Amino acid sequence: MSKAHVIETDIKELKLLSRGKVRDIYEVEDDKLLLVTTDRISAYDVIMPNPIEDKGKILNQITLFWMEQMKDIVPNHLIASDVDDYPEVLHKYKEQLQGRSVLVKKAKPLPIECIVRGYITGSGWKDYLATGKVSGHDLPAGLKESEMLEQPLFTPSTKAELGEHDENITVEKAMEMLGSELLEKVQDVTLSIYRRARDYARERGIIIADTKFEFGLVDGELIIIDEVLTPDSSRFWPVEGYAAGQSQPSFDKQFLRDWLTDINFNKQPPAPEIPVEIASKTREKYMEAYKLLTETELNA
Repeated sequence: MSKAHVIETDIKELKLLSRGKVRDIYEVEDDKLLLVTTDRISAYDVIMPNPIEDKGKILNQITLFWMEQMKDIVPNHLIASDVDDYPEVLHKYKEQLQGRSVLVKKAKPLPIECIVRGYITGSGWKDYLATGKVSGHDLPAGLKESEMLEQPLFTPSTKAELGEHDENITVEKAMEMLGSELLEKVQDVTLSIYRRARDYARERGIIIADTKFEFGLVDGELIIIDEVLTPDSSRFWPVEGYAAGQSQPSFDKQFLRDWLTDINFNKQPPAPEIPVEIASKTREKYMEAYKLLTETELNA
């Protein structure tokens, strides 16, 4: 069995490239990376001081599940997910790494986040109320909060540094950054993955309201990298009880965000300690999403 929770890793034999809100990323040779999904949790771009048990495993396993489902649409960066298949130097860290890490190809990440919105909510809802548009897309008048859009929208954003906020941009701006051919391919792949995932998840009781993907290039080939369709990178709502015209309960960290709002958290570090009952209920939400989507128990 691997450890119940991992807040931070320290693999001295490898070069630590970055420690993000959730992932620790190490260099393995010149062309490979080790991604470790920890149990850290952030809200409003602030990392909380205590972890959500098993969260890293849940996110990692959901990503592996979706990458397998989508590999006919787009290749991914995965080399191995079992520590026994990693370089020998990592075997002594098996207890810490198993179930929550992947060995991947090093890609050149695209400079945009690829966001797709199937429902009008979050920052998209705020933009719509202010302008009638989302990322340059004209939308019909009279939409309600959380309403399903007639067609899902590709709404890219810039990638912010840790602690900063991503900035929504238009498709035209993204095209300037990537070039028309690559942008068109990225947009097609993003929407194709979303539509398949949306239909699959809905049959299992989950509405995927929106999500973001990251892509990279390896030898000129477009591949999907990082996490895919997890409760951290998406808004998951229960199908049961869904109604447009209001905000929705969710399977992601909205539960944590709501608590932070209730205590008037100022969205600046240091963050408050998460009470045991809030941490436990947050874990339950992540675990419920995992079980509904994969129809399996968590693989430690």
